[in-house]
Amino acid sequence: MCGIVGLVAHEPANQLVYDSLLLLQHRGQDSTGIATAEGGIFHVHKTKGQVREGFRTRDMRALLGNMGLGHVRYATKGAASNEQEAQPFYVNAPYGIVLIHNGNLTNTRELTSELFHVDRRHLNTNSDTELLVNVLAHELQEQVNGSELDPEQIFAAVTRVHDRVQGSYAAIAMIAGHGLLAFRDPFGIRPLVLGRRLAADGVREEWITASESLVLESGGYEIVRDVAPGEAVFISLDGRMVSKQCHASPRLIPCSFEYVYLARPDSIMNGISVYDARLRLGNRLADTIAAHSPIGDIDVVMPIPDSSRPAAMQVAQKLGIEYREGFYKNRYVGRTFIMPGQAERKRSVRQKLNAMSSEFKGKNILIVDDSIVRGTTSREIVEMARAAGANKVTFTSAAPPVRFPHVYGINMPSRHELIAHDRKIPEIARELGADHLIYQEVADMQSAITEGSDVTELEMSCFTGDYVTGTVSPEYLAWVEANQLS
Repeated sequence: MCGIVGLVAHEPANQLVYDSLLLLQHRGQDSTGIATAEGGIFHVHKTKGQVREGFRTRDMRALLGNMGLGHVRYATKGAASNEQEAQPFYVNAPYGIVLIHNGNLTNTRELTSELFHVDRRHLNTNSDTELLVNVLAHELQEQVNGSELDPEQIFAAVTRVHDRVQGSYAAIAMIAGHGLLAFRDPFGIRPLVLGRRLAADGVREEWITASESLVLESGGYEIVRDVAPGEAVFISLDGRMVSKQCHASPRLIPCSFEYVYLARPDSIMNGISVYDARLRLGNRLADTIAAHSPIGDIDVVMPIPDSSRPAAMQVAQKLGIEYREGFYKNRYVGRTFIMPGQAERKRSVRQKLNAMSSEFKGKNILIVDDSIVRGTTSREIVEMARAAGANKVTFTSAAPPVRFPHVYGINMPSRHELIAHDRKIPEIARELGADHLIYQEVADMQSAITEGSDVTELEMSCFTGDYVTGTVSPEYLAWVEANQLS
């Protein structure tokens, strides 16, 4: 999971990109990078850590030009602590291309071999983003005739990228001296939203594309639409936008985890309000709790702040149980799910959350979390609730059990890290130390997220084991797991 933004403006782009990345910080905290284009010259600064600590005044002053893109990252490919793996990535031909990417490519072995033996291109890192920018560069080079570059050549190159690349990818690239390119994989797994506004002169148009709609709204942009699966959008330096569908058979199958956990609640993705989806997840979960738990034995409902709060409020309202905030969150600690290691995640839970004894002592507590992945956070929370004086602890998840690896851009590569893998729910409850454990049903999650929208399918592989791209084999999963553990 990463956060990306790209824009063409009629004013300096550096501050616009920086402000956008602050709003996307929840999507990645390992590293960050900004690139701007001043005519045919790129200016790039990338570094480890978060946005506020990664850019100084001198860095911003050096990021000249009215076109720019930015990235916040948490590692799913490459080393989290290696600054060389930070995005964006650059190739010098054709023209010069700088690219950022949110997602995960699943045929990296084949692409690496093709790039070396056929395309004659060199890779300097293990990042699949470097793979993607080199594939794009090669295919664009194949399309160019003479010195001119037109959108049809760019769209033809993106069509070839779709033919060669497998997995999930929402990508934004700057082509030196020409403009900004954005494209999305044929399944639309990772999000990408397009927006525009009038420049200060009230006449010329400025364009932006980003992972989440909140970036557009904060910047005063009109939300035009989502970039469609398989589509490419090109924005020229003077603010003209053209687009084309570059895949023969696109299907919209967005990632369910965006709505469960990853996205901010004030975003809209694929026409679905994240906040409303989480409210509906709470309503469906309440029905399951009522069917499987003695309601009269529960005194209060508590969320794990922040992403589970909408679901918890609906659970309390629908079950007629008092809603209380028993956990205080330290907002200066990053999201524990995207911490790079188990030890770091476990240590961070106690720094991030504190249980207030007055809300727990002698009570039977029903805790609502958005999901349970590795179980590290959940186990610590149950222990904290008991230490604060809770009588009984019922733990509930607004998402189904995460039983399978996620290979489309979320850091769940190993089955052995997943607490629900190969375990029944009572066994998981014992692992967590909870008196009762209740999960959302898969069908309920799907209907809660898609209700009232044009979306009919969701990418739910970590819950069901069904990988929508159709190219993820048991051999590939074993290779990813072995590579992760080596």
